[in-house]
Amino acid sequence: MKARPMPIQRHETEFTQLDTAQLEKWRGLPPAVVSDCMNRTNVMAGAIKPVAQGMTLLGQARTVSCMVGDNSALHVALGMIAPGQILVVDAGGFEDTAVWGGIMTRVAVRRKIGGLVVDGAVRDVAEIREFGFATFARAIVPAGPHKGFGGIIDGPIACAGCPVSPGDIIIGDDDGVCVVPLARADEILAASLDKIAAEEATNAQTDEGQLPGAKMGLGEAEVIGG
Repeated sequence: MKARPMPIQRHETEFTQLDTAQLEKWRGLPPAVVSDCMNRTNVMAGAIKPVAQGMTLLGQARTVSCMVGDNSALHVALGMIAPGQILVVDAGGFEDTAVWGGIMTRVAVRRKIGGLVVDGAVRDVAEIREFGFATFARAIVPAGPHKGFGGIIDGPIACAGCPVSPGDIIIGDDDGVCVVPLARADEILAASLDKIAAEEATNAQTDEGQLPGAKMGLGEAEVIGG
């Protein structure tokens, strides 16, 4: 059967690809800490959650913007993504049509893709969980997608209110997902490691009976209404 043309477009994009050693420096850093070091920004909306507890994300983004209820661009993108990279999808936040499911999960696992974030819906989550493929989404629904309306690959997107460009570092855990602009990677990594050390010191002081609020200089509450 002759393939019918579809309005799928892609940007020619180049970004510095981090090697395994560079990415491993981020391993175990929680999105909460990393976001704190970006002035508590660059976090996706709270609706974006893993489809199974304990799933984590760490890798560089490849982006797709889909027409609502259409996953044709995602199928094309699957053939373009390198092992370890994270597919980040703006599906319009639409919760009633899944743009990802079991068939695509099998492809992603075979190609060693690092994970998926969808501002929209997915389905076949039992298969996704069985494969252990790190998948974060806004919703889960049985209804499947159409194909033919297209989308854009490797462009700048907003995923659940957070800007994402190809190459940005994606970090996810049970709390949700944060995005580190690639140009700020070294700066934010150093700040995150410093914050982890500071929090460990605070926790040690808590174990000794000191309240964190006192260290913050909050003092006592003002008495009113008496």
